Order: sequence, then C-alpha cells, then structure tokens
Amino acid sequence: GYIQACRGLMISAVCLGFFGAIFGLVGMKCTKVGGSDQTKARIACLAGLIFILSGLCSMTSCSLYANRITSEFFDPSFVAQKYELGAALFIGWAGASLCIIGGSIFCFSIAENSTSPRRGYAYNGATSVMSSRTKVHNSVPEKTPPKHFDKNAYV
Repeated sequence: GYIQACRGLMISAVCLGFFGAIFGLVGMKCTKVGGSDQTKARIACLAGLIFILSGLCSMTSCSLYANRITSEFFDPSFVAQKYELGAALFIGWAGASLCIIGGSIFCFSIAENSTSPRRGYAYNGATSVMSSRTKVHNSVPEKTPPKHFDKNAYV
C-alpha cells in the first residue's frame, strides 16, 4: 500500500511540475503571452507555488519510502528481503529540493517586480581605446596608394 501511495505522490509531482513549467513560461518577462507585467508577476508566483507543491509531493514520496526501508532494515523480526537506500532516493531528494528552491525564487520574483518599476538604461556607447598597434600605425606617415595596380602592388 505504501508503494502505491509513493507512486501516486510521484505522479502528482510530475504533473504539477509540468503545469508549473507551463505557467512559468507564460509568467516570464521575455514572453509575449500573459498580458501586463503585473499579470505576468502573478502568473510567475502561481508557477512558484505549483513548483513548491510539486517539490513537497516528491519529497514526501521519497521520505515515506526511505522511512519504510529503514524501519524494515533495522527490524530484527522482519525476515523478508531487506533493501537499502539507493541513488534514486538521493536523486529524488535533490530534485525535490531544487523544485522547492526554484519555486521560492519564482515566488520572490513578484516581490521584486512590485516594489520597483522597471527602469530603462541609456547606452552611452563604447569608449575609444587606442591600442599600441594603432599608435605605431598612425605614427608612420601615410603613403599614397599606387595609381595602377600590377603584381608588385600586392606584395
């Protein structure tokens, strides 16, 4: 029964992550879909909440399975095959942590957007830097190009 619960939680985490990614793409500032900046910020916050919920589902599933494995492993009366914690559980915990961190970043993006309006920055142009090659080239008096081009003019 606990394996079915873990499967259900992982499937719900994957589905929530998919919808969180869709809402995250719509809520980004670089996309044209989604409306104004205020609406995009709310959609991004919703995507963050969905990612946090997805990470919590995944974390709960991995932790539930690991709890069952460790309780069976250290139970002396359990005589069936005993399992150990594997790489898949650690990868699941790491992925769940990244989902929660990414979701919180999405949620904090609405706070950044509402406190300060977007400012445009003026481009002043690149500053001219004279290199040593330019100095040497400019110090030599310029020669007038030849009027007729024969084979010696290119050497």
